[in-house]
Amino acid sequence: MTELIFLKLGGSLITDKLQPHTPRPTVLARLIREIAAARAARPDLALVLGHGSGSFGHAEGKIYRTREGVHTAEEWQGFAKVQAAAGLLNHVVMDAARAAGLPVVNFPPSASAICRDGALAVLAVAPIQNALAHGLVPVVFGDVAMDETRGGTIVSTEDVFGFLAPRLEPGRLLLASVEPGVRTRWPDGEILERVTPATPLRGIAGSHAADVTGGMASKVQQMLALVKCMPELEVLIFSGVEPGRVQAALEGGAVPGTRVVNG
Repeated sequence: MTELIFLKLGGSLITDKLQPHTPRPTVLARLIREIAAARAARPDLALVLGHGSGSFGHAEGKIYRTREGVHTAEEWQGFAKVQAAAGLLNHVVMDAARAAGLPVVNFPPSASAICRDGALAVLAVAPIQNALAHGLVPVVFGDVAMDETRGGTIVSTEDVFGFLAPRLEPGRLLLASVEPGVRTRWPDGEILERVTPATPLRGIAGSHAADVTGGMASKVQQMLALVKCMPELEVLIFSGVEPGRVQAALEGGAVPGTRVVNG
C-alpha cells in the first residue's frame, strides 16, 4: 500500500541564512541522495517535496515587508524581487534533484495561490494529484502569492503543506532543519520529544536569521492546527544535519526530534 509523505528541507539547512543568496550545494546534494535512496528502498513511497527559501527569499521579504501586504508601486517591485529570489533557490534544488535521478515536477505556489488576509485560500491541487498518480515527485516551496485583502503576501512551505494535507492525506509530514527539534526555550532549551495541543508553548521562538514567515513558533502552531483537523497525521521536526537522518525518517526508522501529534 502506498504511503504518502510530505518532506520539507528547511531553508536554514540548504542555505547559509547569514549570507544572502548562498546555497549549501554539498549539503543539498547529500540530502537529495538520501531521498533518492529512500525511494529506491521503498517502492511504496509517494512524496511531496518542499523546501524553504533560506537566504534567498527571506532577506528581500524583510526589506519590502511583503508578508504584511503589497500596495505601493515600490512594494509590487519588491513582490517581484521576492519571487525571483525564491525561484533562484528553487532552480538549484530542482537541478540537484534531477542530477540524482528524482522525477521532480515543479509547482510554484505563486502560479495558482490566492490568499485572504494572509491565509492560503486557493491552490491548484489536481495537477499535484496527477503527478503523484504517475509516480512523480511534486516540488513546492515558500513563494509570493496574490492576496484578496493585502494585495500580495508570502506563503511558507508550511502554509502550502497545511493546505494540501487535508486534500492529499499524507500519513506523515517531515520537517528537516538545522534544529534537532522544538526546544522548551530558544536557543538553549531542552528538546521536547512530543508536542500536543495540551503542551505549554511559552518560550518557543527564535531564528538564526531573518525569517519572514514566523520561525519555529509559527511552524509549531501551524502543525498543531493541522494535527487537530487530521488526528491520524504525525509530524516530525528534526535535524537533517547528520547524514542519514532524512533517509531514515523517510524509511520509517527511529529518528530523534519532536513529534507533533493530536494527543
